[in-house]
Amino acid sequence: MNNNQSLNLNKVPAVTLIFWGIKILATTLGETGGDAVSMSMNLGYAIGTGIFMVFFLGVVTAQIKVKSFHPFLYWAVIVATTTVGTTMADYATRSMGIGYIGGSLILFTLLMLVLAVWRFTMGSVSAAHISKPKVEVFYWATILFSNTLGTALGDFLADTSSLGYEGGAIFFSTILLLIAVAYFYTKISHTLLFWMAFILTRPLGATVGDLLTKPLVHGGLNLGRFSSSAVIAITMVVLIMINSKKNRKPLTMP
Repeated sequence: MNNNQSLNLNKVPAVTLIFWGIKILATTLGETGGDAVSMSMNLGYAIGTGIFMVFFLGVVTAQIKVKSFHPFLYWAVIVATTTVGTTMADYATRSMGIGYIGGSLILFTLLMLVLAVWRFTMGSVSAAHISKPKVEVFYWATILFSNTLGTALGDFLADTSSLGYEGGAIFFSTILLLIAVAYFYTKISHTLLFWMAFILTRPLGATVGDLLTKPLVHGGLNLGRFSSSAVIAITMVVLIMINSKKNRKPLTMP
């Protein structure tokens, strides 16, 4: 197998600026879409979690079975983890009465456990090259728990501090900027920084989603959950298409 064939087996996209832009949009869509089903449709967190879990299991099974990278399928799984993560976190912290701190601690423990088992089993938790089904299972389990944890963290900061949704979005954006600086200018493990950024884009999306859709009296912009979700989804599709077209261009030697 030559190098080009080997690279084609990688089933995750290159981590670029567009990747992070789509990821933030996906996490925001997870918040607005999850709330649209559980709140606007009055289905509740438990039923909403059931609906999104079925969707997640369907798309992640398809993702693991395919042999190459399919951008829309990959991002569909990401969106599925953010929507089910939203309703699961809300169900745990609100309906079950665990609270934001308790829910965050439980989810953080589960996330660290998955990463530890992944590291012990496969020898690395790098997300740069994902091709084997067993590695991909760990990859998606980590993403599911990270997005669920991120929901709880975002809601905790926005609801229990004086920052509000806008302040929470600025807070998480600042931390992500510091992580980017550390990536380029320090020797801190890039794998560690990747997962830190991946986790923290979720509370950023949660606060941005709440900022868009919560009532004015609660510090939001009172935009519709369904219309906001549609606009975010369309923007995601456009960026995915642009990124896919860019990646299809033939490489030329300087």
